[in-house]
Amino acid sequence: MGLFGLLLTLHILGSIAFIGPAFVMPIIRRSARTVGQLHFVLSITAKLAIMPKIGGTVLILTGAWLMIITKMGLSQMWLNVSILLALLMVVLIDGWIEPRMKKIKKIISERQDRGNEIPAEFGLQLKKIVPIEMAAQLLMIAVLVLMVVKPF
Repeated sequence: MGLFGLLLTLHILGSIAFIGPAFVMPIIRRSARTVGQLHFVLSITAKLAIMPKIGGTVLILTGAWLMIITKMGLSQMWLNVSILLALLMVVLIDGWIEPRMKKIKKIISERQDRGNEIPAEFGLQLKKIVPIEMAAQLLMIAVLVLMVVKPF
């Protein structure tokens, strides 16, 4: 395997680390039925949060390197659109979802001593996040399709 193959493999692994948790975390979060389960779920998602950061760094480094060695640069429209959609996805996750998750964590931590039932506030806050998470997931799918199919 040459340099191109190694970079491409690392790029694909980086995309899995970047995108995987964003698909899995909302599903895990919605599965909690008690405050104890919710604390456990939030601790797992907090630990998984490092994966997209590592994957994103690997994606940027290997993607730039791949563009240099293939002499492609930003000459391909599919690549430009993919980068734009990926940036939009990062803005949605880091700028919109994460601050709201901090509010939810605060609500749950305040509720720690008051029994096992998940507070209604949690459901209301989660309903605000779900459409944004779905939009981020759709953006992820669009980026994957563009990277694999390279339609234009």
